[in-house]
Amino acid sequence: MTDLIVGACPIRQRKRSAVAVVLVGLAVIVTIVFAGAAAGYRVNMTPSEPLGIWRIRPLRRPVAVGDLIFICPPATVVFAEARSRGYLHRGLCKAGSAPLIKSVIAIAGQHVEIGANLSVDGRAVANSRLVPRDGAGRLLEASRSGIVPDGDVFLHSPFSASWDSRYFGPIPASGILGLAQEVLTYAP
Repeated sequence: MTDLIVGACPIRQRKRSAVAVVLVGLAVIVTIVFAGAAAGYRVNMTPSEPLGIWRIRPLRRPVAVGDLIFICPPATVVFAEARSRGYLHRGLCKAGSAPLIKSVIAIAGQHVEIGANLSVDGRAVANSRLVPRDGAGRLLEASRSGIVPDGDVFLHSPFSASWDSRYFGPIPASGILGLAQEVLTYAP
């Protein structure tokens, strides 16, 4: 009888060891993620830009057309709906979402025309066809055409299913965290 009890102990010890290894592994991963975030590194898991590790570089000048940026979306009804639809991941921005990686295609004072495609100051924007529905078949409403207001930026991603300013309009440049720099990425 004692042999059975003694024989069962190594199994319990292996289970405890396995649990301990998993917990230590999770702790290491969490530490790396938070330390990376504190150092300006982010993991992009959306296809709007290449998947992988990105770095937020300080923007020490005014934002310009063509800049690829990290930006925190504002806490608005539109972005709350986007979170509920799964367009935005949870994150550390004030609104509770992860920052977006998008290209600035218009700044304050520029005219954005939204139709079947997008144009800025009369020039067509490549890969900007609007889609009427998202991947789940839900209606997507286009933003309004007009002049980008002072303090705002108009964002775009060439990915055909990107949810960008074509749908949510210009957003405050005050949400810009910095320039987006690829570190280790993969574009499928």
